Amino acid sequence: MAHRVLRIAIVDGEHTRFVQPDADGELRTVGSIDSASAHLRSRDIGTDRPGRSFESSASAHHAVGQRHDLHAMAKEQFVEAVAEQLNAACARGEFSELVLVAPPRALRALHDALDAATRARLTGTLEKNLMKIPDHQLSLHLGDWVSPARRAGT
Repeated sequence: MAHRVLRIAIVDGEHTRFVQPDADGELRTVGSIDSASAHLRSRDIGTDRPGRSFESSASAHHAVGQRHDLHAMAKEQFVEAVAEQLNAACARGEFSELVLVAPPRALRALHDALDAATRARLTGTLEKNLMKIPDHQLSLHLGDWVSPARRAGT
């Protein structure tokens, strides 16, 4: 029977942890990524004010376009970058099963950005933010995917 390798991606929109069970079945963080804009203020990311136009018959100014939440846009871009890394790791054969853990909005964006081959290895999702949970407590939340019987291929 082929050896199964489980990869768990815990994402919150600004940080990612890649977790895998070790030989004893304990979950360990094997990698992490932090967004470059995670701790920046909106004004440090860029301007979110729409352009202005002038009224020809009066001195009024009007906004052109809509305001954008630059932090939300940066989070979406970060989640897409995480999906690209997962797609590349899948193509290299680094894992045979994948579990995604993220808050609802990030989970949907991450799932949608995965390619077909990576989605085929997706064995579960959990709509929860577990980013601050230490490794030794993750099994309380993810035990169904890490159980010894499941790892043996049953």
